[in-house]
Order: sequence, then C-alpha cells, then structure tokens
Amino acid sequence: MDIMKSFSLEGKVALITGASHGIGMAIANAFAAAGATVCFNCSSESSKLRALEAYKANGVDAHGYVCDVCDEEAVKALVAQIKEEVGIIDILVNNAGIIKRIPMLDMSAEDFRKVIDVDLNAPFIVSKAVIPGMIEKGHGKIINICSMMSELGRETVSAYAAAKGGLKMLTRNICSEYGEYNIQCNGIGPGYIATSQTAPLRERQPDGSRHPFDQFIMAKTPAARWGETEDLMGPAVFLASDASNFVNGHILYVDGGILAYFGKQP
Repeated sequence: MDIMKSFSLEGKVALITGASHGIGMAIANAFAAAGATVCFNCSSESSKLRALEAYKANGVDAHGYVCDVCDEEAVKALVAQIKEEVGIIDILVNNAGIIKRIPMLDMSAEDFRKVIDVDLNAPFIVSKAVIPGMIEKGHGKIINICSMMSELGRETVSAYAAAKGGLKMLTRNICSEYGEYNIQCNGIGPGYIATSQTAPLRERQPDGSRHPFDQFIMAKTPAARWGETEDLMGPAVFLASDASNFVNGHILYVDGGILAYFGKQP
C-alpha cells in the first residue's frame, strides 16, 4: 500500500459550503492542493466573485455558485448543476454556519430558529441532496464542521450549541444509515481559530494588555495559542481521503487541547 497516495484527492469533486472566506476557504485550498476539483457556494454574487479572485490568486481554479443552503429546492438544483458541469460530488463539507451571541432570555424564537436552520437543517438538506450520487458512485465523504460547542455550553450561545450538538448526532446518524454504501461521515470540531471574525478579540488593549477573552483562551488552551485556519487543512484532507476509509461517525476536535484540559490551578 502506498500510504502517501491514500491521502490524495486526485480526480475527486468536492463541494464546500460557505467557502468564500475563512475556514471553508482554507479547507477548499487544501483539497485543491491534494488534487480535488473545488466547488463552493455563497449567499451573493458579489461574495462569489471576490472568492473566485482569492482562489485564483492561490492558483485554484474553483467553481463558485450562489445558493441558499437552507432552501431544499435550490440545493437540489445546485447539486444537479455541479453534476452536469463538474461531476458527481465525491466530498461534501458542510461548513456554512452562523452564530448569534445573545443571552437565552433575550433571544427571540425567530433568532433561535435561524441559527438552527443554517447550522443544522442546512447540513441535513445538503447531505440529503448529495448522498444519492455517492451511493451511485459507490463511495463518498461527508465532513460536518461541528464545534467544541458540540460538547460544551457557554454563555450567550444557546442556539449555536444546540445546533452543533445536533450536528454531531446527525454526523453519527448519517454514518449509521449510509456506512454500508461506503460513505464515511465525520465531523471536525475547531477550537478558537484566528480569523477576521475573531480579530477584535485578539487586539491588544490601549495599555498593551491582551483582550480579556484572549487571556481566557490562552489560559484554557494547552497549546497556548489560537488555532490558524491552516491547522484544519491536514485533518480535513485526512477525512476526505482514502486514508480515513474505516473512520466513520467520529468528531475530530482540532482545539489545541481545550477539551482535554481542566485548567490551571489558581
């Protein structure tokens, strides 16, 4: 067995939802470097065009589409279009997601439902759309971007934690229902990742000290740093490749050790 060849994604078609920036784009770039043809969706034509330019600058010939992943009919049309233009999807990464940081008693049911819709219902909708093609091809990889909030609660993220906990169990259920068709469904649970969205939490204070939340993360992470989007590339390629063909229903936490750590003694 050529162990390095087992990590290759040569000839595979990958769809990464919400991959116009951040974690999704990093995973898409990693897949392209491993040989896959990359497809992605985003919510607007302008964000699609910006993302295509960014991919082009990285030497990636990506295929971009505008699609609301919460719209089942739109998702069916997207999957059919990718099949016609690129090929049957071999790899799906359910990456699109939102978070609303609102205390539970202040959060409306409408806001709660919106987070559940994007972070849990959409992965169900997109997975449902791609699984028949995977069954037809005789193989498939689905990677759900979960979270440490699949395991832990924290103030102001009741909807997000509920959705990600549900996504963890959806991951295991897809494994249970479709493992016999040589489809592996696993999750990645990122820790705190340095992205444009978290940049304000890492800015130095006027007195030169760390932001209080930055201090909290440093104290809770054995690696003593924030994760980088590059830290997710290797795990994603592993779970998308033949190297993980007997790994199914697993959540791989890429968190610098936070979930393994009780914390420093005061």
